[in-house]
Formats: sequence, C-alpha cells, structure tokens
Amino acid sequence: MAEWVGWFLAAGALLILELFTGTFYLLMIAIGISAGGLVALTGANGEWQALTAAIVGVAATLLLRRSRYGKAARRDAAQDPNINLDIGQSVAVAHWVDGVARVMYRGALWDVELGPGGDAQAGHYIIRAVRGSRLIVG
Repeated sequence: MAEWVGWFLAAGALLILELFTGTFYLLMIAIGISAGGLVALTGANGEWQALTAAIVGVAATLLLRRSRYGKAARRDAAQDPNINLDIGQSVAVAHWVDGVARVMYRGALWDVELGPGGDAQAGHYIIRAVRGSRLIVG
C-alpha cells in the first residue's frame, strides 16, 4: 500500500469520528492529515509528510479556535432565557420588605429580590435572573 493511501484512510477515519462527536476539531486534524497525504503524493519523504500534517493540523485548529465556531458563547446562565426557562415569566408580589419578598411560584415559595432600578411596590414583576433559589425581578 502506498504511503498516501494510509494518510487518506486515517483522514477518512477521523472524518467518521467527527460525525459522532459534533465538534470541528477532529475535522481540522483530518485536514492536516490530508495535507500530509498530498505531500506523500508528491513523493516527499516521511518526515516532510508528518511535518506538513502537524503544521497544517495545528494551524487549522488554531484558526477554528479563533473563529466564531470555536468560541463558545460565554453567557451567564443565571440570565440566559435559553438555559433557564423561568426568565421572562411573571410573578405577583404582595408586599416587599427591604427589597426582598416571598412569593408562590410553580407550587413552591421562592425568595424574590428586586433588581437594580426597580420600585418596591406590590404588583406583577418579570423574572430577570435566577441566582440559586432567589428570583431577581424587575
């Protein structure tokens, strides 16, 4: 078997593994291995093939990491309505004591804290964040 066939078989195996993981990092390594296979097709020796595969794989991985696909959106889970479905829901507050109250929400008593700029009067409030068992409303 020719050297280039081994490189492309390894790249194909990584592509199959990539389908199971859902990240793009194995894809970047597969691109590097494919580059090593292309160098093998030109007839270069094994050191140049491995060096090319390593350089291209690392460069592709670093480029992916700097792209928008490699950066995970680092949002605060306490304020992200995609993570915490309580955010955006309404609660009724009967009375406040120093910016804190207790309300019945989803069948349980919750501590409620008034968010910055809020007015401590009885009424309906929207949940803006959740910190532990405390609802931050505004």
